[in-house]
Amino acid sequence: MSDEQIAKGPRHVLSRYLSLTLISRTVMCCGILIALMEILALLEQMTPILKRHLGIKGVLTYMGLHLPAMLQTALPLSVLIAGLLMFTQMTISSEVAILRAAGLSPWGFLRKLLPSALLIGLCGCVLEDQITPRAELALASWWNRTNPTPDNGKAFWFHVPAGEAAACRGPATGLPATDSELAHVGYIARAGREAFNIDLYDRSAEGRILRTLHADHAVYSYSGWHLSDIHCVTVSFAELDTTANESTVLDALWKNPFGPNDMLRLSMDAAPLSSGMILDALHGRIATNQTPGYLRAALLERFLRPAALIVMLLLAMPVIYIPPRTGLRSWLPVWCLGAGLLFIIVQGMFRAMGNAGLLPAPVATVPGLVIFALAAGTALLRNEDK
Repeated sequence: MSDEQIAKGPRHVLSRYLSLTLISRTVMCCGILIALMEILALLEQMTPILKRHLGIKGVLTYMGLHLPAMLQTALPLSVLIAGLLMFTQMTISSEVAILRAAGLSPWGFLRKLLPSALLIGLCGCVLEDQITPRAELALASWWNRTNPTPDNGKAFWFHVPAGEAAACRGPATGLPATDSELAHVGYIARAGREAFNIDLYDRSAEGRILRTLHADHAVYSYSGWHLSDIHCVTVSFAELDTTANESTVLDALWKNPFGPNDMLRLSMDAAPLSSGMILDALHGRIATNQTPGYLRAALLERFLRPAALIVMLLLAMPVIYIPPRTGLRSWLPVWCLGAGLLFIIVQGMFRAMGNAGLLPAPVATVPGLVIFALAAGTALLRNEDK
C-alpha cells in the first residue's frame, strides 16, 4: 500500500498532526533551552547591571534584548530534541508500528514533516536576518549608554569604504584624497555618538601609507563626525627621498558614510548583520571589521538554515526503529542526540576555517550538511533492510 492510500479520509490529517506535534515540541524545547541560557547569561551580567543601579528594569531589558540571539542559537538543537521526543513517544505508543503497517515509509515521515521544518527554518532566517541584528544593536546602545566608565571600553579596528574615507580634507588642511583608510578607535561613549583616541591610516591603492592622523576626540552631529585636537603626519614620496611632514589642526570634519549605530556595530566582537548589510560590506559600501570570508559564509549559512533543520530531523529519525518493548531503555536516542551535537560542532569547525579565510564560503557551509545527511540516510536504509 502506498503513502497515498494510507487513509480514505483527508490526506492532510496525518501531516497536520505530525507538523503540530513537531512545532509544539520545538517551542517547548526552545523555551527550556532559552531559560537555561538566560540564567547563565544573568549569572555573568547581574553584577554589572546592579553596579549601574539599573534594578529589575535593567535585568528585564537585558533579557528581552538578548532573547532573539539566544533563540537563534537554540533553534537547531531544539528541532533535534523535539524530533527525538516526538519519534520516541510515537514508537513507544506503537503509533510508528501502526503507520508502518499501513504503508508509511521513513521517507514518507520525512515528506510529511518537510513543511513544518521549512516553516521553522524560514522563521529562523527572518529572526537571524532582521530581528537579531536590530535587537543586538539596541542592546549594545543601551549597554554603552548606561556605562558609567566608558573609558574602560575596548579598542577596535575597522576599514572605512574606499572613496569615502577622507579625514581632514578641505580648506582646513588641504590634504589630498586617498583610496582607502584603516581606522582605530580607543573607546566610544553616549551610545556611539562620541569616540576617543581615533587613529586613521590613509593608504594608496598599492597599500602604501600616505598619512597618519591622531585625534583625541570625535563627536557626531548631523553634518558628520567632528574631530578635535588633531595631529597629522603626511608622507611624501619623492624620486630619491621620502619625507614626513607633521601638522596640527584644532578641529576638522571626518567625512565618512556611517553614524553612531555603525560605530556601535563596529565596536562589537561579532555583530550580527542583515543580508543587505553583508552585501553592502562585501561591495565596500559600509565600514566593516569582518573579513570577506566571514561575510560570505554568514550569508550562505543563513539561507541554508532550513536545510540544517532538515538534517537535524534526519539524524533524529533512526529512533523509529526502537522495538516498542524496549522503550526508554534503548540507547538509540542518546546516539542520535550525540550525532546532532557532533553535526553542530563540525559545522562550527568548518565555519571557523571559513572565517579565517582557510576555506571558501561554499566549502565552509555545504559539506557538513551533505556528510551528515548522507550518514543519516545510510543509517535509515540499513535499518530498513534488517
